[in-house]
Amino acid sequence: MLSVLLAVLAAFANGLASVLQRRAARDRPSEESLNWRLIWHLLHRPVWFGGVASVIVAFLLQAVALGFGRISVVEPVLVLDLPAALLLSALIFRSRLRAREWGAVAVIAAGLAGLLLSLSPTEGSGSGVSGPAWAFALAANLLLVGVGVGWAATLGRGARKAAILGTTSGCGFGLTAALMKGMTGQASQGIAGVFTSWQLYAMIVAGAGSMFLLQSAVHAGRLLAAQPGLSMADPVVSILWGVLVFGEKVRGGVFIVLSLVAIGSVAAAVLVLARSPLLAGEAGQHETPDASHENA
Repeated sequence: MLSVLLAVLAAFANGLASVLQRRAARDRPSEESLNWRLIWHLLHRPVWFGGVASVIVAFLLQAVALGFGRISVVEPVLVLDLPAALLLSALIFRSRLRAREWGAVAVIAAGLAGLLLSLSPTEGSGSGVSGPAWAFALAANLLLVGVGVGWAATLGRGARKAAILGTTSGCGFGLTAALMKGMTGQASQGIAGVFTSWQLYAMIVAGAGSMFLLQSAVHAGRLLAAQPGLSMADPVVSILWGVLVFGEKVRGGVFIVLSLVAIGSVAAAVLVLARSPLLAGEAGQHETPDASHENA
């Protein structure tokens, strides 16, 4: 239960970071998407540093949660960052949520509960993974990210690019979580074991790259396009890491069908929340039609 509570707190910290980062990037030109100049300009905006501070808090809470719990439990709970962003936006901007938005929040909570109850994952190991297993899984995850970045680089600004970068960011954050889990697995060797583990430094690189992709996704198009892939790719990739690499066990048979239903309900609710004017308006961007910027 402690790991779930920490994951919920991390989701709220991520939600606050999302609100602040979108506000910071909303008026930058489209040419800065997937360009480090975007980060350079954001470094001159105090609100962006507030978002970074929230990300750091979320990172620390997530690391402790992964140290105590299972990656296939902790990462799905982080999907709550979107409802958290909505609730925090309503609080900050003194807006009222509609019944439709409250219903979507309730569906996400119920869907996550259904997913975790259906899979009922058991504890795996963060330190007993062999070198070849790490190498194969890292290569597969990096290939996913590389394909997403390459595809997005061929597109102009718009919904398709935002969706691809959002999904790619989610894959990157799933990789970051796996490395974080591997790092916390070295904690049994003391603080020295953590700082001498290669996973720590790989996690820093993966996390920084994923944040860059996330900022580019938010900058490329509206939240409605970027958020669903971001919200769903991270838990799916993390569950695959948990089962295939860390040895976590999940229930099969009819429970797999139930878990797919739960994931589908969460995805539908995410789409509803992403349409919320309270969130979509924060980006301050007006998408240009895909047809004028992208090749079919």
